[in-house]
Amino acid sequence: MTVKAHQPLQRDRSTELGTVPANPRPERSAPEVSFIICTRNRVAVLEACITSVQAACRAHADFGAELVVVDNGSSDRTAERLASIAAMSDIPFTPVYEARPGLATARNAGLKRARGRVLVFVDDDCAVHCDYLRDLERHYASGEHWLIRGGRVELGDPRDLPFTIKRSRVRERLTPDVHPGGFVLGCNMTMHRDVAARIGNFDERFGAGGPLRSAEDTDYLVRAVLLGIAVEYVPDMTIFHHHGRRDRKSIEKLHRDYSLGNGGLCLKHVRHAPWLLRHFYWATRAALRELSGGPAFDRELNLSHWPIVGMNLLGAARFAVLMLARRAQGAPVRQDQQANAEAS
Repeated sequence: MTVKAHQPLQRDRSTELGTVPANPRPERSAPEVSFIICTRNRVAVLEACITSVQAACRAHADFGAELVVVDNGSSDRTAERLASIAAMSDIPFTPVYEARPGLATARNAGLKRARGRVLVFVDDDCAVHCDYLRDLERHYASGEHWLIRGGRVELGDPRDLPFTIKRSRVRERLTPDVHPGGFVLGCNMTMHRDVAARIGNFDERFGAGGPLRSAEDTDYLVRAVLLGIAVEYVPDMTIFHHHGRRDRKSIEKLHRDYSLGNGGLCLKHVRHAPWLLRHFYWATRAALRELSGGPAFDRELNLSHWPIVGMNLLGAARFAVLMLARRAQGAPVRQDQQANAEAS
């Protein structure tokens, strides 16, 4: 399937974003880039993340930046530390409090407050390379901003298992032949604010802390493709992921959670992106081949295809229940809750 830019196929009107205007008029001059960091009860790793972003901003000070840090209902010292950091920061710093749980909800809160021309989503357990802004500026200087662009994700600690990283050295764009999950990782995802305004809010049914546990970033990529917006991976714009998972049990849980979200994703987009079902078919076929000695999904970590199949089915069923419950409520969708609405 070939998708031409600027020729929308289908717009997910349920998540229209009225709070990120394409041409904002802030009281003070808008920065070139907004780093949006969402966090919950991880103040220790968060401070290291913020320090790395501030260092990257100082290393490329001509490219004006701000930090928007969303505290997603933390019960530790996060709010106190953010207030202290904001008071001392030489980089514009906006702490945001969002009590409603869920990563997608927190991302939406960050979108509302971000003022930059380019939006950068970084997870709170990541550290930004000192040349990150130099790479970012070079890519966006091309003038092509109708795309979502993600960069390289390396392990931050060699003791962590090699998962939730992307080390490819090849610049490439997403096609239907590649599963969108992990093509661009949500811990290192950038876009022009016009792109965010066009795609809309993150769907709050997806993502950590939501009923489908993951895939809020993957859903965003699929919705971009359906609008004719390209999705690109570049082998620089590097961040280091300190995810801290060093045992198989934690990796297997994350593997199941990712598959649950992807199952919900397939059902949500079954009408307008039926090519997602092709990946479920391929996973099922690969799982059957495992029974006769075929390769595992991840040979290094010995992760099977079977959790993908089972959790995809469970995720689709859970999404159906959420969709039916939403219809049964019959309540009008408020502007700040659009990401919970059913895709049109």
